[in-house]
Amino acid sequence: MLESMIKLEREGPLAVATLSRPPVNAIDEEWLARLEAIFGELQGTTVLLLRSSEKAFCAGADLDLMRSRFDSVEGRARMVAFVREIQRGFERLERLPQVTLAEIGASALGGGLELALACDLRIASEDARLGLPEPRLGLIPGAGGTQRLPRLAGVAVAKRLILGAEVITGAQAAALGVVHWAVPTAELAARASAIARDIASLPAAALAEAKACIGAQNGYERELEATATLLAQDETQRRVRAFLEKRAR
Repeated sequence: MLESMIKLEREGPLAVATLSRPPVNAIDEEWLARLEAIFGELQGTTVLLLRSSEKAFCAGADLDLMRSRFDSVEGRARMVAFVREIQRGFERLERLPQVTLAEIGASALGGGLELALACDLRIASEDARLGLPEPRLGLIPGAGGTQRLPRLAGVAVAKRLILGAEVITGAQAAALGVVHWAVPTAELAARASAIARDIASLPAAALAEAKACIGAQNGYERELEATATLLAQDETQRRVRAFLEKRAR
């Protein structure tokens, strides 16, 4: 069943999606379809936490699928079309109104790291392995890696990791700005859950508007529109009044 590939649990405003396709959460059409189905099940949630039950966070494209399509023109065209579908799925993840957090406990290589890069936030174990090593195979990280990594960590870091096909640890990834936090493996799940719950306690509308502004082309105007929308909301008015009354004492 598709549902078993990615299991979704809801804890109030927090949704937890556990990647569960043994052995390494390789991406094929069915896995991608389940990921996209998850997006339609998030109504009423504020945060989506992505984690894995397998020995890898996500290993990228399914090697058996690649092997079956490698030797013919038609097969290679189908593979390109599949990568386009991965791009679209990751873009949809990136555009969710929910705040998304990737919990990387083991390896996130190739498409697996590209999945994590499409999330708003990333936390990794200090000894996790992250990288975009596709150039070693004569390929590129074509599911958004060449676009998101420079924006997130800078062009210099992106060139180092992609052009060098370098695989780094979670601790190194945090130092380079590829992930936001790196913690000991034993603390990862609890720390990720705590971060997700803290964010989920904040007003969903404010988070969604802030996320939209960060990604907007004309960000200043988008900020003004968001401010007008939020100022009219009951929850915003309640929180602001409480803050002002506290400061007035």
